[in-house]
Order: sequence, then structure tokens, then C-alpha cells
Amino acid sequence: MNLLRRSRTWVLTLGVVITASSGDAQQKPFQPEVGQPGKDVVWVPTPAETVEKMLDLAQVTSQDFVMDLGSGDGRNIIAAAKRGAQALGVEYNPDMVELSQRAAAEAGVAGNAQFVQGDMYTADISKANVLALFLLPGNLVQLRSKFLELRPGSRIVLNTFSIEDWTPDETVQVEDCSNWCTVLLYVVPANVNGTWRLPQGELRLTQNYQMVSGTLTAGGQSTSVTGKLRGDQLTLTAGTQEYSGVVRGNAIEGTLRASSGTTPWRAARAAN
Repeated sequence: MNLLRRSRTWVLTLGVVITASSGDAQQKPFQPEVGQPGKDVVWVPTPAETVEKMLDLAQVTSQDFVMDLGSGDGRNIIAAAKRGAQALGVEYNPDMVELSQRAAAEAGVAGNAQFVQGDMYTADISKANVLALFLLPGNLVQLRSKFLELRPGSRIVLNTFSIEDWTPDETVQVEDCSNWCTVLLYVVPANVNGTWRLPQGELRLTQNYQMVSGTLTAGGQSTSVTGKLRGDQLTLTAGTQEYSGVVRGNAIEGTLRASSGTTPWRAARAAN
């Protein structure tokens, strides 16, 4: 009798083990949930129409290297890869990385869309010339100094939230959109802050992101200067004169328009 009871117990135990193993084998692939925690941010997906507007505003083409920090389910990167761009997503959650890789393969863009597990704050973004991001203001402030180290002309497109103290170059609203409908474009400006030497005098510039102000001193007279950068493209107004030029490291070359006509101009950064 005891032997019979023991046999039944072993059969029941074995059945439980087999059932549990079968359940594990049939476990569904990871699926993210809106609001799930990540690296200093929760996951909220960007609507497809907003993704496309972000890439449109950044004018993403096959010539670009696009990155997303906190790339979630990979939708920004996959959309960029569909446009022929090389694209890389950095995501803290390894399950989201695997999900993104599967989605890229299913979309047929695994060759262009890569995903790595990592920390957005320490990720190397130096190769990117486009960043497509959906992050909170606090995240963006911590990343701001890294953004400004990108090559002049690099584009940063954001969903809804802006970068503190930095005015976007463009802001657009997505049509037929119910939520997360604002897209902001920032173009990384060249560094023109400081003193520049011109054949006819001296140009002192103070820079606040893409906005520029200062003084032009020539012939013993000083004139206030205002201007703006869009990447390495600089425009300045000094009285009735309009300067436009391209910033190339420690030199600026372009065209001066005045009442007397149009002439070339050049400035060299003064040694400290």
C-alpha cells in the first residue's frame, strides 16, 4: 500500500515538472509595456507619424549616420534604416535590444539597423551626424555638452521635449496626430566665440548656441554685430553691411554685401 502511494506521488511530481517545462518552452517573446522603467526614463513609444516627421525635418538620407539614445523598441532606428541610413540604437534594457534586433530583421533592414545594450550618458556618439531622440528634459540637459561636441551641422531631432536654454532652429507640429505631436530640430553650431582678425580690423564675437553678437572694429570705429549660425554657416549684420560665410575651424570665408557692392571677406581666429 505504501509502495502504491509512493508511486502515485512520483507520478504527480513528474507531471508537475513536465507541465512547468512545457509552459516555459511556450513562453511568449518579451513584449514591452508603456511606462516600464528604463535608464532615468520610462518607455513611451513615439507615434509612427511623429517618427517620420522627425526624420523628414532632419532630412535623413542614405548619407547619414543616425543614432538614438534610449532606443526602446528600435522604431526610430528602423525607420532611418528604411531610408538607407546607417543607424545605431543604444538601449539600457537587454530585452528591448533583442526585441529591436528581431524587428529590424523582420523589416529587412538588419544590415543598416544595429542595436547595442548600453548607457546613453556614456555612449560614443561621435560618428553620428543625426540624433533622433525621445527623452525627458533632465536627460537632455545631461547630454547637452556631448551634443555640442558633434560636428557642426549635425542635426538633433526631438519628440516634444526641448533642450534647456537652447532655442530650437525649427519647431513643427505633426498633422493628424493625437499625442506626442511636436518635433524640434537643433543644428549643432560651429564655435565662433572669441576674437577674429580681418584685413580691415577686428571682429569680437560672443556666442550663445547658434545666436551670435559682438562688435566689428574698423578704421577706428566700432559697430554692433548680430548674427546666427546654422551649423557652419554664419550670417552677420553690422550696420548696413551683411556678412555671410562658412566657418572652417580657425577661419571664416564668405561674402560681404554693402551699398557699394559685393566683395569676398575672410577672418582668422586670433591667437590667445
